[in-house]
Amino acid sequence: MKILAALTLALLPFTALAGKNAGGKFENYHTRSVSSTALKLDDSSYEDLTSLPRDYSVVVLLTALEARFGCQLCRDFQPEWDLIGKSWNRGDRRGELRVLYGTLDFADGKGTFQKLTLQTAPVLLLFPPTAGINARTEGHPIRYDFNMGPPSAEQVYGWIARHLPDGPKPPIYRPFNFLRIVAVTTFVLGAITFLSVASPYLLPVIQNRNMWAAISLIIILLFTSGHMFNHIRKVPYVSGNGKGGISYFAGGFSSQFGLETQIVAAMYGVLSFATIALALKVPRMADPRKQQVAVFVWGGVMFSMYSFLISVFRIKNGGYPFHLPPF
Repeated sequence: MKILAALTLALLPFTALAGKNAGGKFENYHTRSVSSTALKLDDSSYEDLTSLPRDYSVVVLLTALEARFGCQLCRDFQPEWDLIGKSWNRGDRRGELRVLYGTLDFADGKGTFQKLTLQTAPVLLLFPPTAGINARTEGHPIRYDFNMGPPSAEQVYGWIARHLPDGPKPPIYRPFNFLRIVAVTTFVLGAITFLSVASPYLLPVIQNRNMWAAISLIIILLFTSGHMFNHIRKVPYVSGNGKGGISYFAGGFSSQFGLETQIVAAMYGVLSFATIALALKVPRMADPRKQQVAVFVWGGVMFSMYSFLISVFRIKNGGYPFHLPPF
């Protein structure tokens, strides 16, 4: 027992020295990080910062910013990462939360990338403390998933906050975008000026009932012919008929072709215009002979087009028993 007590007393100075060195390491890195967004690391500083024991948390971004590496995601996320580091250093200047942020570029840390067997970038690692009040026994880093594309600073900051000890965290300080305000103000003033100058010419067009009727008719014909069905099902434009020719219409009601939609829309359009002509244009003709000719012409167009429409319907529904000459 006396020997064990003597060994314990002998080891106490070394334990205190290790704790002092860990605390001094944090103070050293924190002093360097206050004046920057995040610590710029290399292989040796990364190894020293993440070595055991740690009485602080470390969040390290392993990235590849140089254009020769072709990491667009790295370059897109870097401004958001700088914003996180700057906001944290601004809100925790005294280092009371004991969290450090660092950036290790591939050009400065090839050995670390090889040691971690990393094939892609960016990689965000959070190293929890292994000593102190909030220590974790395992000490392994927690990795953030970048599979969803470049995240915002708020998203990553929320993930970091969830893995840190409970308590208040510094908020994100996103700088005020004066350029955007100037651009929006200029655009609004330009739009107001344009509308005030062009309103005498635009209002008659906007208030024209015939124009809105034409737009409504086009939209109706477009969607009743199956345009949205084509976008949802990604149907082919045409298909072969098995005999070396082309099939323009697909049999059955559960399938159709892109060209089929256009043909049906054209038939509906011709029928619509024939009806409009018979209802609105023909009664206004002053010459009775021309009026009679117009009635026969538009009536023949409607009859022929309706006959063609029924023949197409028989292709879609093989059991339909009726038809209308000449098709």
